[in-house]
Amino acid sequence: MKRPTSRKSLFCILPFCIILGLLVLFPVLVAFSNQQGVASKVKKATQKLDKQGQVKISIPVPKNIVKVNEEYQGGVFFTEARKTEIKRFRCSSCHNNKKVTILNAADISHADIQVIHGDKGKPLACDTCHSQDDRDFLVTSKGSKIDLDHVYDMCGQCHFRQKKDWIGGAHGKRVTYWAGERVVKNCTSCHNPHSPRFEKRWPQTYSVPHN
Repeated sequence: MKRPTSRKSLFCILPFCIILGLLVLFPVLVAFSNQQGVASKVKKATQKLDKQGQVKISIPVPKNIVKVNEEYQGGVFFTEARKTEIKRFRCSSCHNNKKVTILNAADISHADIQVIHGDKGKPLACDTCHSQDDRDFLVTSKGSKIDLDHVYDMCGQCHFRQKKDWIGGAHGKRVTYWAGERVVKNCTSCHNPHSPRFEKRWPQTYSVPHN
């Protein structure tokens, strides 16, 4: 027959039980207090979240970008600059009133350009997009100048559905992560402006079907 537990033994066990209970409850209390703290901060917040400052350190914004002339549902956004990627810009350094003394200068300078753009019966020419008065700019069908960094305005005259999808985010590719400022690729980041159609190709992850 067991000997009944003495009061002295109970007093010895009681502090241990209290300490064990505190160790179990402490993390729960801390988590609860943190939640209350975050909730109270949200309720007391009077200023909008600075999304640029929030991720500026971990996700720096690319340098060669320009602000897009139009806004999307989330506000302003940016795109890659075009002029910094053109090897022979400024165009006016050659296309000016000075006399050209080099034979076949146009063929030498632009031999790598092949215009395959537009309908077969009415293909586009150089002057369809490039301003004759100022070669450093593009020109719309109505005669308005377009900066080369904003080439999406030029492409959007004909490809207006694609431009709408590009502004909304359904067409094109984002340069930075989904957090922070929205920076997307320009039309000419992916498409050759003189021959924009992609050649047919198999997907890189294509697997040959087995019989």
